[in-house]
Amino acid sequence: MIIVFGSINMDLVATVKSIVRPGETVLARDYRTFFGGKGANQAIAAGRAAPNGMKVTFAGAVGQDEYGKLCTANLNENGVSAQVSTVLGSPTGVAFISVDDSGENAITVVSGANSRISARQVSDDMLSLSKVVVLQMESPFAQSSDVAARARQRGCRVLWNLAPVGPELDIDSLKLLLARTDFFVVNESEAHQAAVLLKQESADSRETARMIAETYNLVCVVTLGGDGIWAAVPGGTSIEMRPPPTEVIDTTGAGDTFCGVLASGIAEGLHLEQCLERAVAAASLSCTSLGAQSSMPHRVSIDAAAAAARVSR
Repeated sequence: MIIVFGSINMDLVATVKSIVRPGETVLARDYRTFFGGKGANQAIAAGRAAPNGMKVTFAGAVGQDEYGKLCTANLNENGVSAQVSTVLGSPTGVAFISVDDSGENAITVVSGANSRISARQVSDDMLSLSKVVVLQMESPFAQSSDVAARARQRGCRVLWNLAPVGPELDIDSLKLLLARTDFFVVNESEAHQAAVLLKQESADSRETARMIAETYNLVCVVTLGGDGIWAAVPGGTSIEMRPPPTEVIDTTGAGDTFCGVLASGIAEGLHLEQCLERAVAAASLSCTSLGAQSSMPHRVSIDAAAAAARVSR
């Protein structure tokens, strides 16, 4: 089983010529509504990539509103077991997303009920049955950290995506996070923020990844957008992987797709390089259409894209 503990949102996505700047008003051509939230996204991605018989469970919180009902139903309809609590007095989380003509995005998240999630929604019995727990930074850190600690105590591997990095993250919290993590996933900006907190002199994300991998005995993966990924493995080994050529429509959810598919491969017991290969291929495929969950590929497409990328390399 894979457990994803994290956020669940409704995404309102507007298509614009350019991302709005401070003090500017931009007229959007249109907007669409999608299911989102980094936690829910990663659960959907893991579920679509997982082999038959592997259960994916999402634990999160929604408001007592229509968005909450729709988001919960969407998880169940996608084969993800929803362990969702309904929070009184808080709305379901919402993300306001602008996507420009190049496929880049800007996102504003209203946490709502996500800020009221509880670690106790993930029982010790659930953790004992799970192979991988997936965490992000859209939920209260103390709750996620509690889940990570109990998961490690029960032999469950922890994948932690350091996104988004808020101003409340300090060096003590980051060190605690790393001590409770087996797979640490960051983009270049997040790697830089981690390096600053850890007082890493080099600004190079690869050097930061090497230092984190060796110091905390974990796999540190840096996602590089269109350039793929670079991963540092304890012992000095590194893995670099580029994605197949892709016509980018919308990058929203690409990082979540990567994390969910990576978690699926780890839970399945695949070799690390194969896990990364499938996750890179899936993230690339997710950029070819609009929306986060709506663009996430299924297992058959992921395997085909990974095989094609292997041949092209």
